[in-house]
Amino acid sequence: MMKMQSGTTGKTSGDGELELRPGGMVVQKRTDQSSNVPRVIRVRVKYGSVHHEISINSQSSFGELKKKLSGVLGVHHQDMKIIYKDKERDSKMFLDLSGVKDRSKLVLKDDPISQEKRLLELRKISLHDKSTRAISDITFQVQKLAGQLSAFDTVIGKGGKVEEKNLENLMDMLMNQLVKLDSISGDGDFKLKKKIQGERLQKYVEALDLLKIKNSTQPQPQMQPKPQTQPPYKKQDLLTFDEQVPRKPTAPSSSPSVIITTRWETFDSHSTSAATAQTVQPVQPNHKWELFN
Repeated sequence: MMKMQSGTTGKTSGDGELELRPGGMVVQKRTDQSSNVPRVIRVRVKYGSVHHEISINSQSSFGELKKKLSGVLGVHHQDMKIIYKDKERDSKMFLDLSGVKDRSKLVLKDDPISQEKRLLELRKISLHDKSTRAISDITFQVQKLAGQLSAFDTVIGKGGKVEEKNLENLMDMLMNQLVKLDSISGDGDFKLKKKIQGERLQKYVEALDLLKIKNSTQPQPQMQPKPQTQPPYKKQDLLTFDEQVPRKPTAPSSSPSVIITTRWETFDSHSTSAATAQTVQPVQPNHKWELFN
């Protein structure tokens, strides 16, 4: 068996010479002997009725050429197909190995099949992200509801009683999460996650049903009377001492009443002394006094 060495060439039927690359791959030999050195070439690409001239490395792939054209035309590179010498070229093929040289002409066309595949893939990724967020939200809500269920279980287990309204509200929230879980669509791991969350919710619903039955059989708690506190008095409710204790009638005084008049009399000093002299008379003694020597 003949061994091929690097740099050796061989003829093929109509395909040109072959060469062995350092990696062990047998490829068609480049026609340009100086093409081993990468160089920039300019290719003319026709898209519709417009021609575009693109500068690119001679050893680039057609996929890299599509990305350059995508920046110029605004078309996604996966939605393109390039025709060179009446043959569609794969994105993984290299320009120099396909015979593309400087000033070569290529034709760019839209690829509706590739575009449809890309849109389907984007839709799949979008549904995947949406389902992931929905599962995460349901998991978080279920954890919160599980905390409420545990609190009710503790109260009822200690002989307490929970209002029936609170238990009904918790049941409604658990059922809402079940409805949301059923509306999530997905394949693979999502089915497993959906199944796990569904079983978890169903377990909580059954536990809540048992708590409702146990809560209904609990005795009603006795209401202790609240101590009566004297309401604070308002300012207008306060009475003065005079208003609270009625006044007693006072007894009439035995002394004669004094009449005060406003008529004033003036007296002369001489007339006053004369009147006093006339009114004062000496008093004669009525007893006989005995004299002792």
